Amino acid sequence: MTSATVPVFDTTLHKTNEWVQEVAGALPTSDAQVAYRILRGVLHALRDRLPPPEAVHLGAQLPMLLRGSYYEGWKPTATPMSGDRVAFLERVQESLSDQPGVRDPEQWTRAVFLVLARRMDVGEVEDVAGMLPAGLSDLWPDSMRS
Repeated sequence: MTSATVPVFDTTLHKTNEWVQEVAGALPTSDAQVAYRILRGVLHALRDRLPPPEAVHLGAQLPMLLRGSYYEGWKPTATPMSGDRVAFLERVQESLSDQPGVRDPEQWTRAVFLVLARRMDVGEVEDVAGMLPAGLSDLWPDSMRS
């Protein structure tokens, strides 16, 4: 039996690792597992805050492997969830609730939003940011705000 890889899987693994490393670089961590959990937690909180059609447009911008994680557990009929900045950040915090001492969901969110702004289509990022209330949209990079 020969060992062969599937190129599309290699590509998505590489791209996903790049995203995770970029999130880690924007945070005070070199732990890829922590960076992945933060990325996933922010993406889930953001996905659930958007109307389903916009959440799907956002998901289409993600590498295939990350897209699978993004959609994991999604209940489109329960979205968009309402809530303010505090509720959003509490939701993000849940992604690392088992890690004592790791408590800065605003910094995590800013780091992930920075990576999204760098890696995704500008128009899509502007659409997503524009759908969020002021208390959340101001977490996007300054360069996106007029």
